[in-house]
Amino acid sequence: MTQTGKPYIVGIGGTQRPGSSSELALRYCLAAAEKAGAETDLICGAELELPLFDPGVTHRTPAALRLLQALRRADGIVIATPSYHGGMSGMIKNVIDYTEDMREDARTYFEGRAVGCIVCAAGDQALGSTLIGLRSIVHALRGWPTPYAATIKSNEKPFVDGHPARREVAQPLEIVASQVVSFAEMAMASRRVDDVAPRLVASN
Repeated sequence: MTQTGKPYIVGIGGTQRPGSSSELALRYCLAAAEKAGAETDLICGAELELPLFDPGVTHRTPAALRLLQALRRADGIVIATPSYHGGMSGMIKNVIDYTEDMREDARTYFEGRAVGCIVCAAGDQALGSTLIGLRSIVHALRGWPTPYAATIKSNEKPFVDGHPARREVAQPLEIVASQVVSFAEMAMASRRVDDVAPRLVASN
């Protein structure tokens, strides 16, 4: 949560190529989250180029530390990945593997956080299989995949000048943003109630 009380939503995704469909989709989704009242943080491009995760290595690069700091603060998360041969990109999977450093946190991995899923691919089969895989990973990390996910056909020129080319591209991303922010706000409200309740009992 931010100092202003707004939910803090972290977006992770894209490719090594600036302006990829998955990066533009993520940027638009985070912009929609800001309109819904959230503060957002984007981790993409060069920030995703982390050493191959090795649980036996304790040293963390500045980029890895920045990633983990953001995720630990996050009230909600959005992950956007291209589909490579029917699955998420190795780079995005490697980034997610770094959450193993959060296994001993009070909020383990993605515990208590909504996670919006975005997949970009040329074919329907790749969109479906990659989305299933991404949702499964979020479940394994104890996160809550939002009921709605965004799948975007990257071969149909979904973005023009960095913006969705059509309403059917923009709307799914807006729905994902809305659900992540709404869940984060509900979770924050619940935690505030949990914090107040013991004090009320003690005062009585």
